[in-house]
Amino acid sequence: MAASLARRVSRFFKRMGLVGYSKRRNIFGIHPLVISTTYIILALFLAALARKVLNLLLNDSLFKRMILEFIATLELCAACFELIIVADNWGIWAYALYLFILTIWWSSSWDTATACPYSPIEEILEGSQDVSNAALLIFSQILGALVTFRYVQILWAMELVETHRSKAFEDCMADLQVHMLVGAVIEAGGTCLCRLASRVLSDTQVKFANVLDAFFATMMVVAAFNFSGGYYNPALATSLKLGCEGNTFVEHLVVYWIGATIGSVLSVLIFKSAPVQEYMRSLKTKVD
Repeated sequence: MAASLARRVSRFFKRMGLVGYSKRRNIFGIHPLVISTTYIILALFLAALARKVLNLLLNDSLFKRMILEFIATLELCAACFELIIVADNWGIWAYALYLFILTIWWSSSWDTATACPYSPIEEILEGSQDVSNAALLIFSQILGALVTFRYVQILWAMELVETHRSKAFEDCMADLQVHMLVGAVIEAGGTCLCRLASRVLSDTQVKFANVLDAFFATMMVVAAFNFSGGYYNPALATSLKLGCEGNTFVEHLVVYWIGATIGSVLSVLIFKSAPVQEYMRSLKTKVD
């Protein structure tokens, strides 16, 4: 009876495409995408668990916020390392679907954390954060970004599936496919538009704002994917691509740090401008 049930389950999983792959290259013949998905879920679970423990142990403070930023950045980068595998093997739209779902999850689970270095800079411009505290938050984000690959490397080194073969120790390739200044403009423009969309959706409090925000951000990433990579986040770009073959340190700094930060600052200036604020007031009236 048990053997018959096991065979039926096995046939069901094979029809679903979840198993039936080479057992020599994939553990138990499991579809590689299942393992990639499992690794992403593992990162989300460990981060959620860490946040829960942290909330039990610490009261609200700058130190607690620093740790939350470290956790969020590590979670973001760990998931996006696996998304590289997804994009390389199943294409840009599989990558986009995963990114869309993950962005919705992060918007609901991170609370005040942003995992993005220009967010504290925006807070400085808005007068809600001082420079020293912002610097500490950015330091936490950078630290989380830099240690992430050590965690990912352990998982990839096990080589449970063929799509992870040699990934733990191979040289990475840069995503920048255009001139440095063009890349900086792309990252600046994309960051500015994403931040403006987030601010408008948050300010108007429309239904499903997090879903709309995630969809817009995902489409912006897809639009820039074959040009600069569409990172729109200096910490993420540093974790995934700093030191990769095809970019110098200066190119990386200009495109992913200066470009994205300029875009972020521009979004604050544009959103706070009189014409935009007047438009937002009229928009709120219509929404209400």
